[in-house]
Amino acid sequence: MESMYRLEKKEAIRRLNSREEGLSPVEVRERLEKFGRNELSEKNKRSPWKILLAQLSSVMIIILIAAAIITAFIGEIRDTIVVLAVVTLNTILGFSQEYKAEKAMSALKRLSVPKVKVRREGKTVEISAVEVVPGDIVILEAGNIVPADMRLIETSNLKIQESALTGESEAVDKHSGIIEDKNPALGDRKNMAYSSTVVTYGRGTGIVTATGMSTEIGRIATMIQDTREGQTPLQKNLDQLGKVLALLAMGIVAVIFVMGLLRGEDLELMFLTAVSFAVAAVPEGLPTVVTIALALGAQRMLKKNALIRKLTAVETLGSVTVICSDKTGTITENRMRVTLLEMAGRRLDFGKEDEPDPESLPEDDNRALEIMLTGGALCNDATIKPPVQKKQQVDMIGDPTEGALVYAAYRVGIEKGDLEQAMPRVLEKPFDSERKRMTTVHAIESDPKGAVAADVPEHLREHGIEKYVAFTKGAVDSLMEVCDRVLEGDEVHPLDEGWKSRIVESNNSMASNGMRVLGIAFRPVEESEVESETVEERDLIFIGMFGMMDPAREGVKESIVTAKEAGIRTIMITGDHPLTAGYIAASLTMIDDRSQVKTGRDIELLSNDELDRVTASTSVYARVAPEHKLKIVGSLQRQGNIVAMTGDGVNDAPALKQADIGVAMGITGTDVTKEVADMVLTDDNFTTIVSAVREGRTIYDNIQKFIRYILASNFGEIWVMLLGPFMGISLPLAPLQILWINLITDGLPALALAVEPPEDDIMKRPPNPSQQHVFANGGWTVTLIGLIMAAFSLGTGYIYWLGDSNGPWRTMIFSTLVFSQLFLVMAIRSRKKSVFRTSLRTNKFLVLAVAGSFLLQLSVIYIPFMKRLFSTQHLGLVDLIISIALGSAILWLYEIKKALSARRRS
Repeated sequence: MESMYRLEKKEAIRRLNSREEGLSPVEVRERLEKFGRNELSEKNKRSPWKILLAQLSSVMIIILIAAAIITAFIGEIRDTIVVLAVVTLNTILGFSQEYKAEKAMSALKRLSVPKVKVRREGKTVEISAVEVVPGDIVILEAGNIVPADMRLIETSNLKIQESALTGESEAVDKHSGIIEDKNPALGDRKNMAYSSTVVTYGRGTGIVTATGMSTEIGRIATMIQDTREGQTPLQKNLDQLGKVLALLAMGIVAVIFVMGLLRGEDLELMFLTAVSFAVAAVPEGLPTVVTIALALGAQRMLKKNALIRKLTAVETLGSVTVICSDKTGTITENRMRVTLLEMAGRRLDFGKEDEPDPESLPEDDNRALEIMLTGGALCNDATIKPPVQKKQQVDMIGDPTEGALVYAAYRVGIEKGDLEQAMPRVLEKPFDSERKRMTTVHAIESDPKGAVAADVPEHLREHGIEKYVAFTKGAVDSLMEVCDRVLEGDEVHPLDEGWKSRIVESNNSMASNGMRVLGIAFRPVEESEVESETVEERDLIFIGMFGMMDPAREGVKESIVTAKEAGIRTIMITGDHPLTAGYIAASLTMIDDRSQVKTGRDIELLSNDELDRVTASTSVYARVAPEHKLKIVGSLQRQGNIVAMTGDGVNDAPALKQADIGVAMGITGTDVTKEVADMVLTDDNFTTIVSAVREGRTIYDNIQKFIRYILASNFGEIWVMLLGPFMGISLPLAPLQILWINLITDGLPALALAVEPPEDDIMKRPPNPSQQHVFANGGWTVTLIGLIMAAFSLGTGYIYWLGDSNGPWRTMIFSTLVFSQLFLVMAIRSRKKSVFRTSLRTNKFLVLAVAGSFLLQLSVIYIPFMKRLFSTQHLGLVDLIISIALGSAILWLYEIKKALSARRRS
């Protein structure tokens, strides 16, 4: 049905086997069976079973399950229970977070199913949009959501906002004629209306050409199905780490098992010892800690208006190097606003955050401004609903451009409701696309309500207007044709060539800055004209011009600057006009020269290498199609970038899925966009992304800290188990002691690292390198720390063993190793700052976790039941002090390392 725009409307109706009076119930049933319901299929929706299986598919979890099976096989049921408890906790946490996100998206999708008026067998009926079928005759009115793709067959001043599909913020004028071009862009198909777009003005009738997945929005949804989803940096790192640890564990098992047999050890004992090594090598607490850290981060982000759909998206934010953002509704407000007023050479900036102050103008100009804003508000069919609370947005009803004029008057205290009482409309000549003008005639009441409303008629009387006034607004070139005078302050001058030249120059200047420009004029109207009910557009007095555009959201500029300081590049990708995109980007400091803007056509035929060179330096792209967005994101990823793509329209959805992290708008975003996104901004605020990046970096930092901590601790256990036999100690630690160490050190203290506050320089340093491993540049440190812990633990135990082989030597090894790890977790809190300059109050959970683990360790040494369970012996006070003192050595060594690193940096 793509060529429907080239057919005459009668031919289009014939091709669709329909009639102007509409389909019959039988035809509707047949077409519903043939084409299905008018809704998008949810092919990507994950069932609970798929979410559950995803939690069990990582290498680390598979290793743990294998360890549980082995320990069960050899009869160590207690060990099996501990390992399975870890796996179960990890699975429950991950499943609940992602399942809740899926349910949240389904709830958002069910919020509203629009109603639509259709003509069936000559009668107009209202039905649910999902029941619309090809061939239906649909009636469109201002405020309606277009339910399906359709060829327009009747229009009356019809305008449709298509930003959800094309990215253009300005509503499009529609007509029912044919389009001659063979392949016009979607936004240029003026005789077509597309699903999920919004009627902002006028009315029309169309015949449905496509429904559901066959619509333009459905085509984009299909494109989404074909877009791959890659692993996040953390997923890649943990998978790689899991494989390395699996190989390490198998190697240790084989070596120790063979060595023991060669020494003539008992087969069952060596098998049990080998399994202990494997358990020591695998940090079974890692998946749980990572999942909990991400879940906690997701909860904190939700409080800051960011809904995380996939837990791994939390840490991906920490590695983001580029934010590709749609303009309309993301960087901008997606509502037209008057940003500049031009009155006979004098300009008033309406785009500032502070409310404009007309009183600051000279009195003459102030009177002209009031007439200008009054004319814009009255020659207008839009209305606004003032906010109940101060910080709430003003709701606009009607065409966005007209709403902008009403809001401009409202900002300086001129309310349309008061004006309509003081100057009610008595006649009008509606806008049409040929004249490009609209005129309304108003009676001036003798006793108007409201101070401002009373002032305006008084100003008009100064220009000979007593009973009736006509206001005309429209395109400036069209308005000049019917004006013969111009208002400057409170003086009226003939509109000579000099004035015309100045007006045209100002109009062109505003348009070149990407503004939509409307002129406004007025004239006295005789009572005889009103009685004859004719409105003539002649002899008008030109007042000035409104410059309008979709302005940037509050705080976006500051967020872009913050992102730049954090080494993150912001790129604008929009379907809007290059001039508009360039102006917005320049005002937000994204570019210095507006000529740097590239269009979709500029990049369409480029090879991958050519495109990579363009995307490496270009920050603004305009007039782009969904395919272009995909190409840009793919190009940036080929260059090694971690790309976040933000957007709200369906046209953004394929690129959101292609990106490393897709960010959808929760309020204005379409269902399709939310479904593919990794994160949804519930406040539609671009600045929330920067807060989320900060949170992501903090989470990544903390994950890196406790991975290094866990691996250093586990390497300590491995070195103990590996070196002990060479010193004559066949089994330095019992299998259950190894599991206990992992439980109390890899558990609560490691988890407490997840809530460590951000480092001072978190947003002043480059993004986390995506190709870098989570403990890059720290591998040797991790191994060395483990060796040092093992040396102190084994050395202590060996001395005690030499003194009395039946004494508490194994308990000394066991306790010293635990205390070493508890001191290590305190030292590892900050990469640079000394533990003695880091307040304990900033992470009370860690203090409680370390204290709790310390008491738990004492319980296995001194409580009889626990002593029997863990095969420990009583330690005297001196022995305990020696164990704690030797355990603290790791903290002092780590502090010395920080001091030396600080000296090298300085």
